[in-house]
Amino acid sequence: MPVTKAPIQALPGLYPELLPMVLYATIAVALIGLLMAAARWLGARSTNRNKELPYESGVIPTGDARLAYPVPFYLIAIFFIVFDVEAAFVFTWAVAWDLLGLPGLLHITFFIVVLLLGLVWLWIKGGLDWGPSRQARDSRAGERGLG
Repeated sequence: MPVTKAPIQALPGLYPELLPMVLYATIAVALIGLLMAAARWLGARSTNRNKELPYESGVIPTGDARLAYPVPFYLIAIFFIVFDVEAAFVFTWAVAWDLLGLPGLLHITFFIVVLLLGLVWLWIKGGLDWGPSRQARDSRAGERGLG
């Protein structure tokens, strides 16, 4: 009868499969800390006005780099995320609809109704009016003597 050895346990209470990950993470954090400390210790400490300017491929920058994006840009991004996540959930439900049965149907219906109510609320609040509003157009026309 062959003698079998018990597996060597790397760390008590920890799975041996996690040892390489823990070791890798420790080495990575230590290396990053060492490199940051070396850069701070060895780096130049002098600064002047020209060093503080942004580099624009040899062209002296003019104006302000901070351009305000209009609110509709952010609304489009948020709508995309909301409806993209909704589509992912609905498609996932559609793949397994026969396994989920009536409880799954009720859950996905509740999910869609909540999102639909959010869309209606957004519509009522004017979040979908991305162009100039009628009131703003009328007031500008009145200022110009066109209304």
